[in-house]
Amino acid sequence: MTHLHVNINPHTAHSISPVTLVKNFWRNRQIISQMSKREVVGRYKGSAFGLAWSLFNPILMLAVYTFVFSEIFKARWGGAGGDDSKTQFAVVLFVGIIVLNLFCDVINRAPSLIVANANFVKKVIFPVETLSLVTVLAALFNSLINVGVLLVALLAFNGFIPWTAILIPLVILPLVILVLGLSWFLASLGVFIRDVGQTVTIITTVLMFLSPVFYPLDAVPERFRPFILLNPLTFIIEQSRAVLVWGNLPDWKGLLMYCIASLIIAFIGYVWFQKTRKGFADVL
Repeated sequence: MTHLHVNINPHTAHSISPVTLVKNFWRNRQIISQMSKREVVGRYKGSAFGLAWSLFNPILMLAVYTFVFSEIFKARWGGAGGDDSKTQFAVVLFVGIIVLNLFCDVINRAPSLIVANANFVKKVIFPVETLSLVTVLAALFNSLINVGVLLVALLAFNGFIPWTAILIPLVILPLVILVLGLSWFLASLGVFIRDVGQTVTIITTVLMFLSPVFYPLDAVPERFRPFILLNPLTFIIEQSRAVLVWGNLPDWKGLLMYCIASLIIAFIGYVWFQKTRKGFADVL
């Protein structure tokens, strides 16, 4: 295991430099890797199917959602893809679920992240800022499996995979930066205000229904569309569908603006975390 390079006194002011953060991540890359693996495996530890559940869960939920929305609510996508079949509906829906799950996996866990790892906080040599990164990497692993399932489905249903699918990492990157920053902020806040966890769960549920996961954006009445566009998930979901399903290039300008905003939010979240972390041990 790698040596951990952090301050000895937990009440000492911590650096807020992004350069220092990157260096700390690099120096502690071994422990980050080990904890990420433990996080992924730990979710299914003791179960008969183990990691296979990470594959079964999204497929099962996809089948349920597709049945409910296409058979009961008679929802249809149409639009950019041309193909309005149930299989196309399933694929388009699945993309939204992948983005939603990545966001919710990180954000819902964030408020309890420090509290659940109080033993690490009290060990003053442990770099607690890496806990948020570990959560993000574990969520990305599940997303990677889901994207693999999606690509297989595209090949089976349509007979081909759009070449633009290779751009999906660039589309998802701004969201990853955003959730990392939000995780730092919420992880710190959750130490001092324990009600944050319940509040975040409500907010993520609201965001789920106010994002175009189960319906196309153009189905939203014009007067309500600005509210849907304010949802941080909306743009990433739409761009993910563009490259994975419709075979279109992403909105590069929009992605750049989103990335800049995400970097600013991530930096604010990191600064907040570093400024408040000296109080963690006292509260815990």
